[in-house]
Amino acid sequence: MESFDLNRMLMNDLPLHFLLEVALRTFVMFVVILITLRVSGKRGIKQLSVFELVLIIGLGSAAGDPMFYEDVGLLPAFVVFAMVILLYVLVTKITDKVRWAEKLLEGEPAYLMKDGNLLVKELERSNLSREELFAELRLLNVEHLGQVRTVVLETSGELSVLFYEKDDVKLGLPIFPGEGELLKNAVTICACSNCGYVTILNDAVNCPMCNEQDWRVAYNTKRVS
Repeated sequence: MESFDLNRMLMNDLPLHFLLEVALRTFVMFVVILITLRVSGKRGIKQLSVFELVLIIGLGSAAGDPMFYEDVGLLPAFVVFAMVILLYVLVTKITDKVRWAEKLLEGEPAYLMKDGNLLVKELERSNLSREELFAELRLLNVEHLGQVRTVVLETSGELSVLFYEKDDVKLGLPIFPGEGELLKNAVTICACSNCGYVTILNDAVNCPMCNEQDWRVAYNTKRVS
């Protein structure tokens, strides 16, 4: 085999008119993909369940290979897509009627915050880091955790957030980088950087909720919506 053979690199010894066949194959598979996505619904990527995301990833090869591999026919790809659609409809109907099957495939929503406090164990189980949660809250104009009443991680990966009314905002952990640095020997109301627990202190003592020693000055500013 000759190295840097331009003809082999561009066409791999296939006839030039095979490009027209590739164009036709791509058009056909593009239509099939659109039909499949139309059947499975109109949800965005962040709204997809784990089951639906696995289906889309799995269909990538079934859709891509027939587009340009001459030894991969279109009919086998059609069978793959037809079976996937059939299984998707079947599983969807089962999960609508059988609670444990829905829980197995979709998972369950998880509380990450309640009454303005972080649920550290639930946050760890969710595989969502504290900084990822804070980043999502900052995008919602949240300055500190005292502005947030409840956060639920939905099965789609999205966050459902309930806020305190302005008059009910509590003291809470600031979530912007570098905010709330604690001054030494200054008696003030502080929030635990790990769980958000608020207390008065003048030294780095262990948090009674999570046993951590990292504290920040607690804020009570109102949220700007």
